[in-house]
Amino acid sequence: MNQALRITAAGAGIALALTFAACSRPAAPAAGGAPSTSAAPADQKLSIGFFGFAKANSFAQAGFAGVQEYASAHNATAEFLDSNFDGPTQVNQLQDAITSKRFQVAIVQANDGTAMVNPIKQAVAAGITVVVQFTPVGGRYDTIDPQVDGTVNLIDPPTVNGQGLAKMALGACGSTKPCKVAYLQGFANYPLDAARTDAAVATLKSGGADVVSNLVGGYTQDSGRTAMQNLLQSDPDVQVVIGSAQAIEGAAPLAKAKDIKFVGNGGSSQAYEAVQSGAWYGTYALPEKEEGAKAAELGLSKARGQQVPAASSSCTVLTTFDCLGTKDKLQGLTSPYSD
Repeated sequence: MNQALRITAAGAGIALALTFAACSRPAAPAAGGAPSTSAAPADQKLSIGFFGFAKANSFAQAGFAGVQEYASAHNATAEFLDSNFDGPTQVNQLQDAITSKRFQVAIVQANDGTAMVNPIKQAVAAGITVVVQFTPVGGRYDTIDPQVDGTVNLIDPPTVNGQGLAKMALGACGSTKPCKVAYLQGFANYPLDAARTDAAVATLKSGGADVVSNLVGGYTQDSGRTAMQNLLQSDPDVQVVIGSAQAIEGAAPLAKAKDIKFVGNGGSSQAYEAVQSGAWYGTYALPEKEEGAKAAELGLSKARGQQVPAASSSCTVLTTFDCLGTKDKLQGLTSPYSD
């Protein structure tokens, strides 16, 4: 997230509830996973356009590193198109790419999942293989299922992300009842963040937590520090704080004299180290470089005529612990990127 996009995840300028079972893994590939009807020759060098959240965002950069690494090893090139967390800019970039026919594969981290629906439909119609990566494209944020026909989807639904953060926070609460938990939302009025926040708050409340304050923590250390200062004034007895990994990095030092537990949203090296040392209770640890590589694998495979799943859950495919990175789960693991 740096922003967001939990953009977790998703960053230095980021911009990006059902039960876990409801955000399911399809039993069989849907239409989007069918092999391309105009497959590229096996020896053709393909070009991937990576429509990432922002070049300044460490999460997006980690994803692109995975895309680049896989592409270079599989007769392809990759280019990062920087929309700098701006939805309209990203729409224009994809439309320009369709017109110029620059790419055979487009990997999209959508800043605005609704605004990107039409340009992605146009890309699919133009014969471009589109992989929707990390955040859904369409009006629903609670599913991995394709919302645009013909796309390949490698998704971590924001609602599942929010539920996972809440689950770790309830674990941090332990037997304390009621437990006062603060949730620092990433961006205000950002659909992805709103869906994640609503899912987290609902799960916390159903678990018996007292959710306090309504603060925006953002995706930088500075914004997290400011939110924590306000939180300590309004709710000095808070016991658990959830926020983007970047925000928690700024917030945690202000609570050294207090018994407050932290849950981050992001898999940076700083987050891993904080959990492994016991400074944080946990972090939502999606291995983003691996997700980028997997997106490139899916996109290139489909473009070359192979059948791939239309929908996959990132945390299920890439981790054995559903991205719930508590200390016992992260021991011995390292992160591929830093905030």
